[in-house]
Amino acid sequence: MPAKLATRAPAKVNLSLRVVGRRADGYHELDSLVAFAGVGDELSLSPGESSGVQISGPFAAGLSTGPDNLVLKAERALREDIAGLRSGRFHLIKRLPVASGIGGGSADAAAALRLLARLNDLPLSHPALLAAAGRIGADVPVCLEARARMMWGIGERLGPPLRPPRLFALLVNPGVAVETVAVFRALGLQPGQGHPGGSQTLSAQEPSPATSAALIAALAASGNDLEAPARSVAPIIGEVLSTLSALPDCRLARMSGSGATCFALFDDCRASAAAGKRLAHGCSDWWVKPTVLR
Repeated sequence: MPAKLATRAPAKVNLSLRVVGRRADGYHELDSLVAFAGVGDELSLSPGESSGVQISGPFAAGLSTGPDNLVLKAERALREDIAGLRSGRFHLIKRLPVASGIGGGSADAAAALRLLARLNDLPLSHPALLAAAGRIGADVPVCLEARARMMWGIGERLGPPLRPPRLFALLVNPGVAVETVAVFRALGLQPGQGHPGGSQTLSAQEPSPATSAALIAALAASGNDLEAPARSVAPIIGEVLSTLSALPDCRLARMSGSGATCFALFDDCRASAAAGKRLAHGCSDWWVKPTVLR
């Protein structure tokens, strides 16, 4: 059997997020620019061992190792289309907060698909991988390659990979889990209803900003339509955003996904690292991570 395989499951960050409307089937259509952070979970696969998943790490508490675990769901979904799929036992080191708007579970599922693809000599473009990703969850397809790109619909339509300039960021989570269903419920759209008051987002047809300053300026004209309903579900998100906006040299503060993780953007890594130290000292119970978004 091959040696243990390993990969990272980077945090997904919605730099902009527009809610287009709610479909007749109840699902919400989105338009979002997604990037990936330098921080994330870690997943390994020991081929040939009995199937299952072991979980450790700072956010392992309370996570299921049963059939509802997204890593195991990914394995089952791929097995439906790949006869004789080789697998093994997974070990997940959970470093990202749970239910936090940065796609931790989706990133883990996508990481499992990548490891299984490697073990079974499947390219990431294999139709079975893409189909499995779509069946697991809305954010799994974009996490499969973990590259910056536009995503539309319920996450099933992806633009080509982008090469945006690096963004120096500070990710902050106040330790409050926010369920996506509750946020969409608070948004209040009825089936078949559009969202005419939605924010602007970047267009895939426009040239990509050449510098981080230009990208931050373009992002400032966009927004996250889930921020207001998320703040009604978890008011502490407003406190996080206000705290981030007040940090020295912060260029933009925004919530990612459906929250509660927020991010602040800075001109360079020194500014983001200094802001992280300052915030970690004053808010020791918050999860604070300086990182780079790509």
